[in-house]
Amino acid sequence: MREVATNMAGGIASREQLRASFLRWTAVTIPGMLLLGFGAARLSPTGSENRWYAALNKPAYNPPDWVFPVAWSLLYVILGVALAMILNARGARLRTPAVIVFFGQLVLNLAWSPLFFGLHQVVVALVLVGLMFGVTMLMTILFSQVRGLAAVLLVPYLVWLLFAAYLNYEILALNPGVETLAPGSTTTQIRAR
Repeated sequence: MREVATNMAGGIASREQLRASFLRWTAVTIPGMLLLGFGAARLSPTGSENRWYAALNKPAYNPPDWVFPVAWSLLYVILGVALAMILNARGARLRTPAVIVFFGQLVLNLAWSPLFFGLHQVVVALVLVGLMFGVTMLMTILFSQVRGLAAVLLVPYLVWLLFAAYLNYEILALNPGVETLAPGSTTTQIRAR
């Protein structure tokens, strides 16, 4: 089923008009995603800048600190493009629910970093990652009904969320009492037997 896009005069929009509209959307969605994502991450120090996190035992597959901003930059760009594709799909039947679910998952996404790094709520952060994955799966299904390519673009994000859940779980398992570890502590409060 193919939707018909109409221009301001009520006629059918040309490919050039549709492309221009998509580019206008990306000019808003990509910078918006990057600003929101990195703004949320700056609410509390992350990585080795965070003394609490630096003191934790990390899983063997924990990437170096520089990987996270690179990965999130790419993911936010991808999310911005996927959102622009959906916003540009005027007249698509599930466009509005897809956009609503997108912003729902975005709220969850933006809450994770302050929750984990700032409030040290590792268990709640793990639950949040699981919830984010579920909402993102729903979003992927809705996106697939509007623009198939937009849904495909979400696959790296889904994979990253699974990896984030693994890291979150492993940090919890490797650091008993992680939520009560003092931020300035140089030990994980684990005693050798």
